[in-house]
Amino acid sequence: MTTSLHGKTAFITGASRGIGAGIARSLAAQGYSLGLSCQKSSDAIHDLADSLAEEYGISVSVYIFDVADHNAVSSAAEDFLREYGHIDVLINNAGISYVGLFTDLTYEEWNRIVNVNLSSSFYTAKAFLPSMVEKKSGDIINISSMWGSVGASCEVAYSATKGGINAMTRALGKELAPSNIRVNAISCGVIDTDMNRDHFTDEDMDALCQDIPAGRLGLPSDVGETVVSILNGSRYLTSQVIELDGGYI
Repeated sequence: MTTSLHGKTAFITGASRGIGAGIARSLAAQGYSLGLSCQKSSDAIHDLADSLAEEYGISVSVYIFDVADHNAVSSAAEDFLREYGHIDVLINNAGISYVGLFTDLTYEEWNRIVNVNLSSSFYTAKAFLPSMVEKKSGDIINISSMWGSVGASCEVAYSATKGGINAMTRALGKELAPSNIRVNAISCGVIDTDMNRDHFTDEDMDALCQDIPAGRLGLPSDVGETVVSILNGSRYLTSQVIELDGGYI
């Protein structure tokens, strides 16, 4: 990809599909140069990168690594900063879910969910923050869930990690505000993604729609539009967990 030392840049984890891909498309439309990462869906993320580069005339780079590996995160961040020179926006979106009884949850599954959903946001922030602090500007947006606020039966580990993301957002935002770096989170309701459809039947999803005041599932584009509205909004907005759930909670 063409090296870009100027213009707006963003790095998105978990960007091969669903919410991450929706955010990537929204930022591409705003002219951001993008770093897109995933662990397994190499073909899908390269197809997305090529599509966005062609449609919006931006530079897009792909990074394949496990966000739960802090050494891999650091290496990817170094490569991104070497190519683009700086980072304006970090989107922590990578996440996995577990649906089942708490008593059936294994130690290995618990640790994996915590590492992917929560620890990865620490790893990415730690890797990219020195660049943001140096230029006294930047945005971190963490993709959370309504279950981080109210909890979900049979999704205890997932809920716990998203609650951790919310607390991290509020605390880190306060710490970084003097450096003109904002930290916010989007607390998503039920978004129509492959991850949700992997765990719930069509009947389950239809039943959820009946309970959502907006009368529909959220779309990845809804999350992308919210990201853009945060970035284009007041610099005074930080340490906030913004509910995007169609009125569900």
